[in-house]
Amino acid sequence: MADDKNKTKQDRLRIAANQPYEVGYFRKKHGLSQDAARKIIQETRGDREKANEMARNLRK
Repeated sequence: MADDKNKTKQDRLRIAANQPYEVGYFRKKHGLSQDAARKIIQETRGDREKANEMARNLRK
């Protein structure tokens, strides 16, 4: 939790590729392998919205 209560939303906009629980959640949410999830996160530079869109398009 941020000390400054005005700094809260920015963290939710990003996926931390170096945090196993973040990658695991993203992977399970979209039914991806660990490698596929990491690749998408890296390609989108951690942008959560773009990564979710890319994962949805991958499953189609």
